[in-house]
Amino acid sequence: MTIQVGDHLPQATFRVMTPDGPAAKTTDDVFKGRRVVLVAVPGAFTPTCHRNHLPGYVSKRQEILGRGIDAIAVTAVNDVFVLDAWSKQTDAEGIEFLADGNGDFAKALGLDMDGTGFGLGVRSKRYAMLVEDGVVRALNVEDSPSKAEVSSAEALLKSL
Repeated sequence: MTIQVGDHLPQATFRVMTPDGPAAKTTDDVFKGRRVVLVAVPGAFTPTCHRNHLPGYVSKRQEILGRGIDAIAVTAVNDVFVLDAWSKQTDAEGIEFLADGNGDFAKALGLDMDGTGFGLGVRSKRYAMLVEDGVVRALNVEDSPSKAEVSSAEALLKSL
């Protein structure tokens, strides 16, 4: 079943890069007591994610945070090393990158997709959501992984 507005996020553990190397961060660590914009992409460095989706959140970061948002987080079914390299490559300082390496979080949300036809395995659908204290308050899921329209930073700003 796909997560809906009003639902609590499922418990999951992400991997994040710290100055001491990879570390675990739970759903509660990221979302408890915070207003977070969570953006999911099918894969770091993939064309739509790299050129169209993430850049909007990087350029609109201050505007989003200025609307009472505590953090912007990006998740993908990639390992922590790939997401760390992607964050550096895109100058995404101040955005949290949450590696969902096995796709457990995407599957628990019901927002996983089968990318095996493209050699990608199981990935996350592309979406943006507003999460307040672990509860989904807005959810914009793309109908195609090659689109970054309803999940764009611009679309999200209109809903804040």
